[in-house]
Amino acid sequence: MILSATCYALGYLAGLAAFGYMARRRGIATSGIWMLMSAGLVGGLAGANLTQLIVTGSPGKTLLGGVVCGYLAVVLLKRYLGIVRPTGDLFAMALAAGEAIGRWGCFFGQCCYGKIASHLPWAVYEHGAYRHPTQAYLALAATGVFIVLWQLHKKPLPENALFYLQGMLLCTTRFGIEFFREGPVMLAGLTLAQLACIAGLAFFGYKMIELVSKEMAPSRPALTPATT
Repeated sequence: MILSATCYALGYLAGLAAFGYMARRRGIATSGIWMLMSAGLVGGLAGANLTQLIVTGSPGKTLLGGVVCGYLAVVLLKRYLGIVRPTGDLFAMALAAGEAIGRWGCFFGQCCYGKIASHLPWAVYEHGAYRHPTQAYLALAATGVFIVLWQLHKKPLPENALFYLQGMLLCTTRFGIEFFREGPVMLAGLTLAQLACIAGLAFFGYKMIELVSKEMAPSRPALTPATT
């Protein structure tokens, strides 16, 4: 339990550090931005716990529910504060960094465990059997996503591009890893998390296409008064 709690705490700290780094790099480390971070954190935690309780009937946290509720909390607070500048990239780095470390808390806590796979040399003994270490799969996937974002964050990309990319990568990797996790299927042999990943991938993909289309659209020249 101590290792699990330590990893969760380090995950939150890593997320906050990544958020702060991006805010300072973008020159927007204001009190309003830190309020957005707080809203995302509180909304994400509440959503993660509430979604887990509604879906499974047992206490715990689900990352996908946390992302959705955290996103909504940030959008609503931005409207209230009148902040119009995109801030998604700050959260993209924070989410990837936090999950990369925090998922090891799931590993040591033996939650989010995988299906039985006694034939694998890297299988771990959990809940009475040797299983896929899906918590480690998720941690390594998040680490890979963070590395990709880190390589791109200094490039002249449109704002929110990292956020949409992180969302697509998160949904894609989680969809694949879900095949190795223990859990009930809901529709067409897919779990509820996989169905949520499909919806998330469609959303982030659409937003990315929309963003790229705006960047590639030719700018119209300013109209000048006609002379006589």
